[in-house]
This record gives sequence, structure tokens and C-alpha cells, in this order.
Amino acid sequence: MNFEWFIAKRLITGKEHKISISAPIIKIAIAAIAIGLVMMLIAIASTIGMKQKIREKVSAFNGHIQIFNYDNNTSDVSVVPVSLEQEFYPEFKTVEGIAHVQGVATKAGIIRTEDTFEGMLAKGVGSDYNWSVFQEYLVSGRIPNYNDGLNEEVLISRLKANLLQLNVGDSFFAVFLKDNDPSKPPNNRKFTVVGIYDSGFEEFDRDIVFVDLRHIQRMNRWEANQVGTFEVFLEDFDQIDQKAAEIYDNTLSELDSQSIKSKYYKIFEWIGLFDFNAALIIGIMIIVAGINMITALLVLILERTQMIGILKALGSENWSIRKVFLYNAAYLIGVGLFWGNLIGLGIILLQQQFRFLRFPNPEEYYIEYIPVHIDLPIILLLNVGVLVLCLLMLVLPSYAIAKISPVKAIRFE
Repeated sequence: MNFEWFIAKRLITGKEHKISISAPIIKIAIAAIAIGLVMMLIAIASTIGMKQKIREKVSAFNGHIQIFNYDNNTSDVSVVPVSLEQEFYPEFKTVEGIAHVQGVATKAGIIRTEDTFEGMLAKGVGSDYNWSVFQEYLVSGRIPNYNDGLNEEVLISRLKANLLQLNVGDSFFAVFLKDNDPSKPPNNRKFTVVGIYDSGFEEFDRDIVFVDLRHIQRMNRWEANQVGTFEVFLEDFDQIDQKAAEIYDNTLSELDSQSIKSKYYKIFEWIGLFDFNAALIIGIMIIVAGINMITALLVLILERTQMIGILKALGSENWSIRKVFLYNAAYLIGVGLFWGNLIGLGIILLQQQFRFLRFPNPEEYYIEYIPVHIDLPIILLLNVGVLVLCLLMLVLPSYAIAKISPVKAIRFE
């Protein structure tokens, strides 16, 4: 082992040759590995970042799993109430991995101003609502306070505020059907904008206005302990399918449950394609890097033909000589991985801090900038995988050493 590493080290430093024709080829191979790793790191970081950010936005408006009466499962509007007096509220003790449970209700209405009007979906929330997931999307004003008495404070989206020409502090009237019956006189409510949010998710921003849950309870003639839907937040999103089944099994027979993956299946099918795209990029980059390393290895073997002949004449076995070149190749791959990690992680950290890479059409991706996330175990696995796969690709070309005749190699010029 020491002798093989000594020879490999001399190959790396080039001390046995005054002029190395392989130097440009080696530099190209190292650059190919570094550039390939940069592309792979960015692909993985942006894929994970995009998936996490879109999940966060969908769950911020819906929770991870919703529990509701069976009569409400075909509509976004709460029709039949559910009592808050449930075994799973306010803490879901029968299922592990539940972070938070909150009660909400929704009611369709129309916002009317002096100049125009817009439809809306009023989402009634109470003192148990988890506003922490919304702090990131708040662009103006503050979060409404529903902990005290009934009030008229609302949180409205920037999209809706621009359409209605509303600002923080402005008031407006909203019209709601009474008992969902068009023949009855409507309910009128006056609200005041105290905050404006922008999630970038037009499907939600276009409709949802956050109001005090007690307004919807009064308009629907519900009791104070009745809501339309329970929103359940999980500690680990990756367990959503398993927890959705457990929650369904641990609720009453008249209650149904649905995960956001099921409710918004088109969105999650779309982001599921991100994994395929990232895998495709990783595969292409590894193949390109491997081909460049094969070329570099063959050039090294050709350039060191005389040395190979001398080593064979001295009694070295083919596998022993092959290991010398594989050690050399592993070192060169390591150099490429070092620079690739340095540049790739540097770009990712800069993007996290300054968000300089942005989508030209953010409405199609629900996000203005490209989100990135660093997952150290995945990065370590990627580096090990690139090193191992590239070395495996070099094993077959290294068999060329066995074809070299000692006599011809020593006379080789």
C-alpha cells in the first residue's frame, strides 16, 4: 500500500516527468467534476427548497390535514358545524406527531366599496389560530387580534387590496347570504383592514380574507363552541399519508378528514416532478464527469507507459499498477469535489441571504425567488456517490494496463 501510494503521489505531483502533456486534460477533468457538482448541488437545494416552500404555503392556509362534517366535503364553504368538544381538540393525544389543532369556518361573500366590488371567501379564525406561519407573508400592518372581544379587524391579501384600492386602516362593507338562501335579506358587515399579506399563491390570495370567527358563527346561527373545520398541523410533513389514515381512524364516524396532498393533488403531482428533474440532472452530470475522468485516466496511462513497463519488469502485478492510477484518479476527483462544494455551497448560501436568483414569471411557480435549502446528509451522500460512481467507471478503462507489454513499454517513446 505504501509503495502504491508513493507512486501515485509522484504521478499527482508529476515529479517523474519534466513536461506533462496530461496536465491540461487533468485540469479539464477536475473542472468538469467541479462544475457538475455545482449543478447537482444547486439542483438538489432548489428542488428541496421549492418543495418545502410550496408545502408551507399550502399548509399555511389549510393545515396539513382537515377534519370536517361529511356534508361539507364537496364545498370550501362551511355549511354544517362541528362541535369543538372533541377528544382531539385542543390536543390530539391519540395520534403522535401532531403539532397543533385549530378550529376555523369559511363563508362566501362580496366586498363592496364606493367604486367596485369583489368576491371573497371569509375565513373565520379564533384565538387558537397559529399566526406564526403567516408572519413571513405579512407585508404591511399587523396580524388581527381575535383574543379579546368580537372586532372588525381583517387581514387581506395584497392582490385583493390592489383590486379594491384598500390600504391598512381603510374600512369596507361585506355582504353575506343569510343561511345560504338568496331569497332572504343578506347580512352586512363592516370590516377594517389592519394587515395586508402576500403569499404569492394567487389561488388563495385571490379569495381568502381573514376575519373573526365569531362573525361567521353569528351569521350562521351557530353556537360559540361550533366551527366548520379543524385544521391539523403535523410535526413531519413526510408522514402526512400515514397520519391522515391514523386521524381518520381516531375521529367520529360522522366526521371525514382529508390531507392537503389529496385536496390539492395537482399541485403535489407537479412538485413531485421536481425530484425526477433533479435526478436527471445528477445522472447527466455524473456521466459527463465520469467520461472526462476516463479520458484523463487513459491519457495518464499513455503518458506513463514506460513507467508501467518498468514496474512490470520489476515484478509488479497488473492490479497493483492499476491501483496506482485509481489512487491518482481518486485524488483528482477529490480536488474537483472540493472546488465544486466550495463554489456550489457558496452560491446557495448567497441565494439564501440575498435571493438574487428570481423567477421571470413568479405567478407560475407561486414564488418570486428561487428558494434553496441545504441538507447536509444529502450533500454528504452526493459527494460519496459521485466519488464511488466515478471510480467504478474508471475500473474498466484501467484494464488497459494489463495489455501493456513490459518490453514494448520500456522502448515506448
